[in-house]
Amino acid sequence: MKKISAVIVLVFFVQLLSAQIRVGIAAPEINLPDTHDSLVSLSSLKGKIVLIDFWASWCVPCRRSNKEVSWLYNKYKDQGFEVYAVSLDDKVAAWKKAIKKDKINYLQVYDTKGIYSPVADTYGVNEIPSSFLLDKDGTILAINLEGKELKEMLEALLQR
Repeated sequence: MKKISAVIVLVFFVQLLSAQIRVGIAAPEINLPDTHDSLVSLSSLKGKIVLIDFWASWCVPCRRSNKEVSWLYNKYKDQGFEVYAVSLDDKVAAWKKAIKKDKINYLQVYDTKGIYSPVADTYGVNEIPSSFLLDKDGTILAINLEGKELKEMLEALLQR
């Protein structure tokens, strides 16, 4: 009986680990409304290098990160780089105000569930900002890269 229980526990943990978001797996689909309430799917960006960026207007580190992400987007957008920014705000007006104030011109979507976002849960996001860098096929290449490391990886990917 102990052997059967141990096997069941082992199978459970293997399945749990295989379901976790990690480098090398295909990014789970996201389909959320943008600033005009039009649904935008993550898969619509296939063929581009994509940074999924989870943030919120009330998050001070996120707002600082927006400047860096905007700079990278403006520098590399013509080379095939796109940002799919997922807001975890629960107040749409605050989210839109932050977009305007931070002068963000890349794709913004929001989850109306705020911090209880099923999308954030799927991606294992337990703090923000959190990001996932995807290749042109939608495979996760890196998690939570920032600064110099993110810039260098983008440059290498976009030169291919």
